[in-house]
Amino acid sequence: MSAHRTSVSRRAAALGALALAGSLLAAVPAQADGSPSAAPSAGSTPTGDGAKSICKRLPKTEQHVTKAITRLNGDATVGGSVARLQQRADNAKAAGHTEIEKLLNDRLTARKGLLTTLQTRHTDLDAVATWCAAHDQGTTK
Repeated sequence: MSAHRTSVSRRAAALGALALAGSLLAAVPAQADGSPSAAPSAGSTPTGDGAKSICKRLPKTEQHVTKAITRLNGDATVGGSVARLQQRADNAKAAGHTEIEKLLNDRLTARKGLLTTLQTRHTDLDAVATWCAAHDQGTTK
């Protein structure tokens, strides 16, 4: 039985070495030709502000932000809500689990900050939607 275990571990080691060698060889050709297309130019700068793309993605972006704000503002029965995390922190305090309470309160602080950020983003997106409508979805100046 010992010989079988040895052969299995040798095969596993050989496969690991083969996988490492293959990944190293796969990376070399991308760098070996020296062409400018092999790597992005560090000195290039954007030529526009991406308004057309932003206007195109605006409905989906608004949908994601609205959904996140709705979830965060939900009651204690909604997973991911501020109220649910507050309830968990209160439960940890009542149970005397001070380390858990501290962790949950730190997460609660971050989640409240996220809610503020998303509300600001939602306001910004409303202004962008108005701009996009006035400028033919970002195709005119």
